[in-house]
Amino acid sequence: MNRKLRIGITIGLHHEAESLWVNGIKQNALYLSKLFQHSPLHHEVTLVNTTNVAVTSALPWDLKRFPTRAFEDAKDRLDVLIELGGQISNEQTAYLKSRNTKIVSYCCGPEYVQMTEAMIFGRRLTDHVFINQHYDQVWVIPQVMETSAGFLGVLRRQKVVPVPFVWDPMCLAMRTKGMPFAGEYRPRKGPARISIMEPNIDVLKFCLNPLLIAESAYRQVGEKLGYVHVTNAEHLARTCPEFVGIAHYLDLVRDSKVSFVGRHDTPQFLAEHTDVVVSHQWGLALNYFYFDACWNGYALVHNAHLCKDVGYYYPQSDLDAGTQKLVHAIENHNGDWESYRVRQRAAIKPFLATHEPLIARYDELLAALVAA
Repeated sequence: MNRKLRIGITIGLHHEAESLWVNGIKQNALYLSKLFQHSPLHHEVTLVNTTNVAVTSALPWDLKRFPTRAFEDAKDRLDVLIELGGQISNEQTAYLKSRNTKIVSYCCGPEYVQMTEAMIFGRRLTDHVFINQHYDQVWVIPQVMETSAGFLGVLRRQKVVPVPFVWDPMCLAMRTKGMPFAGEYRPRKGPARISIMEPNIDVLKFCLNPLLIAESAYRQVGEKLGYVHVTNAEHLARTCPEFVGIAHYLDLVRDSKVSFVGRHDTPQFLAEHTDVVVSHQWGLALNYFYFDACWNGYALVHNAHLCKDVGYYYPQSDLDAGTQKLVHAIENHNGDWESYRVRQRAAIKPFLATHEPLIARYDELLAALVAA
């Protein structure tokens, strides 16, 4: 039943000029839209806003290329609605079902971990838990399957369907337009500048292990490591006794080689402050951040096993191995930076929204959905 479909992908705007770098969810919607647009079936794709924020030309993407409408304006012209970045209500669900619109829950967040942390540690996520149990299918990306597949399937009363991860350099290119070398890495003289850019909002992507890797590398290479910036960590350095207590034992701190700073968007911070990125994840082994860094040639030391061919990979939480990868990057990356960038783009290609096998797989998923 392969045919052109009218597909809606939900977003939830909080501001008329909302940045694409607040989080990855708007980027996710754009990349998925681009993939469907590149199908040989020429699907008609609309971004569907589920909040009351007006859709205007102040949005950072091209509204002709990626049409964006309020739910009320889009609801009567959809064969499929993919709920991704904005949740629909029971009433909206019932209306779509009355029109035989297929509804997919596209899960790209580690909901089990987030809800568990909220329950145990009092991290309030919401005052009202709403779980829609009337989807036609539940699609889950690989890194979320690891922690949350069972949680999502049981509560949504549907068998979980694994779907491929999708990325595209379009948002990166939009942000780096006008930057020197379009934001791409270029070698510079002097010691290596290290950036650690974890969100630091849960255990999945936290800065402590990367900081320990940087500390171990500093003990080996000394002045070859110039400085470490840890973003999204200013609050930890100011208000967390445990974090401060551990940091005081580090040579990086004692030698004034590290700063704990606030939030910065990835492309600009890479271009202005970074030679090597050090990262660690625990149950979230794919992330746009990895591709944003590596596509533009920045050395990335990481442990994300779902993209081992990207950057400089170390296994699990092996900090010794991570240290050796960082030392290698500090000492050798600049001698190989051009071919490294070529290798990175080749390794990322299977995840691209324009990659034909990936597009074909999503068309298979759509065909099965419509036929069910």
